[in-house]
Amino acid sequence: MRRAAVAFAVAMVALGGSACQKADSPANVGSLIEDLKSPDEAKSGRANLALIRVGEPAVPAVLELLQGDDKRLRSTALLTFWGMGEKAKAAVPALIAALQDPDPDIRNGAALALANMGPAALEAVPVLITALGDADRRVRQTAVKALGNIGPGAAPAIPAITKALKRGSWPEAEEAIRQIQGRAEPTATPEP
Repeated sequence: MRRAAVAFAVAMVALGGSACQKADSPANVGSLIEDLKSPDEAKSGRANLALIRVGEPAVPAVLELLQGDDKRLRSTALLTFWGMGEKAKAAVPALIAALQDPDPDIRNGAALALANMGPAALEAVPVLITALGDADRRVRQTAVKALGNIGPGAAPAIPAITKALKRGSWPEAEEAIRQIQGRAEPTATPEP
């Protein structure tokens, strides 16, 4: 996941932001997916940015990567969904499934993508509540941030978040409760 984030950052610098002005059409999603699969981080990073700009029409093709066996490509797909934010709403069921993956990196990537969707990830609330008890600290922290970013629709999570707070000081949990209760703005989702 970190390697994909580095590729993303490299691509941003290499593109100098100018590519953000050019809209990519859904017609070239297939070639962008092929570029996304490239081991060349710069090429993969550029494709990632382009797919993020394409948004919703690219979701089905990116979903195929997420549902594959290659961990690098699965992580890259999660990074792409994270970048799409609410435009990747159609991926929520697959992200819910990924939250239950045996690999903590995949679970964390799914939680990150859901966190960046905000209220569009409402359907994931029950699984995010379960993720508050995940063995991996990163997954727990990202799940609580996702619940906070979902906002008032995540109200059923307040008892579980409160229980997590009773186990120790957890600033993310306090912030999530404030967000769910409508007393704060959504926090920025951490970069994967």
